[in-house]
Amino acid sequence: MTQRIAIVTGGSRGLGKNAALKLAERGIGIILTYRSQREDADAVVREIEQKGVKAVALPLNVAESDTFAAFANEVRQQVKHVWQRDDFDYLLNNAGIGINAPFTDISEAQFDELVNIHLKGPFFLTQHLLTLMKDGGRILNVSSGLTRFALPGYSAYAAMKGAMEVLTRYQAKELGARGITANIIAPGAIETDFGGGAVRDNEVLNRAIAGQTALGRVGLPDDIGTAIAALLDDSLAWMNAQRIEVSGGMFI
Repeated sequence: MTQRIAIVTGGSRGLGKNAALKLAERGIGIILTYRSQREDADAVVREIEQKGVKAVALPLNVAESDTFAAFANEVRQQVKHVWQRDDFDYLLNNAGIGINAPFTDISEAQFDELVNIHLKGPFFLTQHLLTLMKDGGRILNVSSGLTRFALPGYSAYAAMKGAMEVLTRYQAKELGARGITANIIAPGAIETDFGGGAVRDNEVLNRAIAGQTALGRVGLPDDIGTAIAALLDDSLAWMNAQRIEVSGGMFI
């Protein structure tokens, strides 16, 4: 049977790394991207290969849309060389950064950076990769619980994620003729190095979030990686155009 392939942007650390590992545990080949940490990306590749699954790490800055054509060409060469295929199956648009700044203080440069990474990047990267995606493939975008509840300092970040939720529905509508589904996962607060690792490292913040979560704790990377792997499973092939929040019941 032909091994399925997933592209995971931002797969060298955090939630992207965890998702790549969970997908690999299901026998899915991985093309993961990294921006600058080549050693970390190579370490993830080795960990995936130890599971008996093929993996490749490719450099990509999702803020630089003028590089996407070259990246797509590299993906084409890699799926041919490593997997003897002409296409891939799943795209996880995960790469991102966090900027915490009050609405009154956030700069235009910060706003533009968030647009490029969280909206323009996945918009045009997906567009470039569609010619390589197999009919019946899956797109899974990443949003945030911050599109449902509001916390000071995240107005610009949450606005980008809200835009991605709308885009996901349009992708589902316009790509349905090819059998391609598009959904978006919205994690709550997770213990990673995202945003400087505040949720993971600040004990007071961690306890406060746990106290506002129905399951009584802050999320862990495994909670999201496992959910991503489940959302791309064949058993959910009929799910389309949906926002799925995975937050343990945060702020309900």
